Amino acid sequence: MTYQAKVLTVSDSVVRGEREDESGPAVARALEEAGFDVLERTLVADGVASVAGDLVRMASAFTGLVVTTGGTGFGPRDYTPEGTAEVIERLAPGFGELMRRSGPMAPLSRGIAGVRGHALVINLPGSPRGALECLGAVMDLLPHALSLLAGEQPH
Repeated sequence: MTYQAKVLTVSDSVVRGEREDESGPAVARALEEAGFDVLERTLVADGVASVAGDLVRMASAFTGLVVTTGGTGFGPRDYTPEGTAEVIERLAPGFGELMRRSGPMAPLSRGIAGVRGHALVINLPGSPRGALECLGAVMDLLPHALSLLAGEQPH
């Protein structure tokens, strides 16, 4: 089965054109290599309201994976987990726990995961390396989780 995904890059500097988005394309490539159909890649500025608004739109009437990259650290504008928490309906703490064990800097990510409707939302760090490490930590779980969200019975 092919699963669908959307990728949201959260970064003030990328939105302003001061820096190139490296994490969004890297995450999209990794998902495609794992067999996902990446339907959308979007940029949004840091902040609770901006992240929450785009996540609501991206998850609306969507069954699949919505991945954010960026805004999970300790910077003054890093509010992706807070924006995500505003819109998810059920937490999936195991994803965050696994991701924070994926590398030496991973515990610095405050990313969370949860469900909105039939979409699984996962926050990844903004660095390409950190994003790929954290995604890799949960990649094997995604097909089963997404099948359950789609209402399919596990085998």
